[in-house]
Amino acid sequence: MKIVVTGTRGIPNIMGGVETHCEELFPRIVSLGFDVTLIRRSNYVHDDLKEWKGVKLVTLPSPKKKSFEAIIHTFRTINRAKKLGADVLHVHAIGPALLVPYAKLLGMKVVFTHHGPDYDRDKWGFAAKTILKLGERMGCMFADDVIVISNVIKNLIAKKYGRTKNVHLIYNGVSEPEICDYPEYFNELGIEKGKYVLGMCRFVPEKNLHHLVEAFVKWKKAHTDRTDIKLVLAGDTDFEDSYSLGLKEMARKNGVVLTGFIKGRKLHSLLTNCRCYCLPSSHEGLPIALLEAMSYGVKVVVSDIPANLEVGLPQDDYFHCGNVNELSEKLGKIIEAPLQHVDYDMSKYDWDQIADEVSEVYQGVRK
Repeated sequence: MKIVVTGTRGIPNIMGGVETHCEELFPRIVSLGFDVTLIRRSNYVHDDLKEWKGVKLVTLPSPKKKSFEAIIHTFRTINRAKKLGADVLHVHAIGPALLVPYAKLLGMKVVFTHHGPDYDRDKWGFAAKTILKLGERMGCMFADDVIVISNVIKNLIAKKYGRTKNVHLIYNGVSEPEICDYPEYFNELGIEKGKYVLGMCRFVPEKNLHHLVEAFVKWKKAHTDRTDIKLVLAGDTDFEDSYSLGLKEMARKNGVVLTGFIKGRKLHSLLTNCRCYCLPSSHEGLPIALLEAMSYGVKVVVSDIPANLEVGLPQDDYFHCGNVNELSEKLGKIIEAPLQHVDYDMSKYDWDQIADEVSEVYQGVRK
């Protein structure tokens, strides 16, 4: 069966939750006997790969303008998928889902994965939010099958669109942790094992990293003797804007360590040795970054938004979204407490199991 994938910027080593999802999922789908072609956006690709771990890669041009790139690239992808003779077009995210009816008009079977209501993201203006809401509607109304990554999203589309048939709850996954040390990298960053708080995500407004900086600075001002404790922000932004520039400037002024976008051993070492991981977001689908931190057994503190609550952490790991004082207090308690390893139940976030479930969706849509 030939599967063509769109809605992602691309793989491998491209920043983003959907990108990480696709990077983990589709090599496993290939190993199950499917022919997978993933179509990438040219402005994010810095290699000339034609195949990666069995996944065929096609790179098509797209404008690097966040308002138009997804929709224009998806249109081109659907036309390419038709030429390739796709048995199933798999569309990721609600923006690209705007063109699900077009794919159906061309006679294709369509699976749509809803990764979260992106119109809630702070970066979008009124027009973009309207288009994203329409994309969600088109995906939910016209896709043959819909995959949702959380019960929050499943309930949302049932309430808004009455869509309950051929809707499959399949969580995001997380790989086995790669426990490691990287002393040279830590020396370069000026940090010590167990003596830093880690924030790891894209530098966009809805991640609320400015709240994390504010909360950490507030704690530092009350504990001027603890110069050994650092805040590390791992990540960057796709589109440099006033928020990302302001966040970086705020971080530098307050001695926060900025790593830029990292993967591999650098990221694994930061996850292995952090004091705790913090995700203060106002919006998420089901955050892979949080699942990754949990897989390393590190203490986490996250905002009490529905997507984070669905993970089912102990109540003390949550703080009220936007409450900087509460976050500062929770960080302080974790910093002052003995370093701890937490054994989270990660069984339902197994990528191999997830690949099996997605393959069953493909088989069902072709019947």
